[in-house]
Amino acid sequence: MKKIAVLTSGGDAPGMNAAIRAVVRKARFHGVEVVGVYHGFEGLYKGNFELLDLGAVGGIIQRGGTKLYSARFPEFKEDEYQLKAIENMREQGIEGLVVIGGDGSYRGAMQLTEKGFPCVGIPGTIDNDIAGTEYTIGFDTALNTVIDAIDKIRDTATSHENTFIVEVMGRAAGDIALWAGLAAGAESVLIPEEEYDLEEIIARLERGAARSKKHSIIIVAEGVMPGHKLAKILEEKTGIQIRVSVLGHIQRGGAPSAQDRVLAGRLGAKAVEVLLEGGSGRAVGIRNHTIVDYGLREAYEGNHKADLSLYTLSKELSI
Repeated sequence: MKKIAVLTSGGDAPGMNAAIRAVVRKARFHGVEVVGVYHGFEGLYKGNFELLDLGAVGGIIQRGGTKLYSARFPEFKEDEYQLKAIENMREQGIEGLVVIGGDGSYRGAMQLTEKGFPCVGIPGTIDNDIAGTEYTIGFDTALNTVIDAIDKIRDTATSHENTFIVEVMGRAAGDIALWAGLAAGAESVLIPEEEYDLEEIIARLERGAARSKKHSIIIVAEGVMPGHKLAKILEEKTGIQIRVSVLGHIQRGGAPSAQDRVLAGRLGAKAVEVLLEGGSGRAVGIRNHTIVDYGLREAYEGNHKADLSLYTLSKELSI
């Protein structure tokens, strides 16, 4: 290959810029040109391309978000849009595509692959919900953002002797809630992967009160229920006034952590290697500290599994 393209799609995640940089510089190292596609699959369809030299990706490794921007483009599910995108790339001499994003982005990449255009996916999402990889780019940064917020909320909860519910992102995955709950010492954690027991949550609050504990933190993943709904249920059952903090999109912003920058660099370089070796319809990820590639379809059709041993440990440590 002499020329490849790279795009970011779906929700932004800290470390996407580091991944773009890695793709460009790894490719350039091998004498391959890289075209940046702006605004995801919409830009692919509209031909919103720009040749990226080394300077174009200088000074972005520490920036959150994505230099190439992102956009929702549901029309790309239709064949005519996919075929136009392939036509646009071939007119520019582009021979392969790196797609940085989540499962929806992977589906788009797979549709292009099935039409004969080589694609490789890089997992970029704070939700950590891609099957086949232990970690996704952006998860570690988002997790640290959540922990920092919970630590601050606990200061207020302690000062005013309040119970707080903190609602975090994750879609249908509970990794952010699970890891943050353990790291921040939450009294209860609710995740989509495990059924919750309201009576157990109430019992934890009551046990804390019995030993003169005046504040509590409950973390709920958005895939379980809205925080305000949970607060209403618990208030009706306990009579305790509960405050709610919905962290929202603050979790998706900010400079990527060292771990996310390194992961983005490793995955970006691997994606280029896979394309140059003739790979197509592949996803890159990390397993047991080793960078791997595997079938793209497995990445979005497989089931992401939360580490439920962490859930058990969180409960044990919050007695």
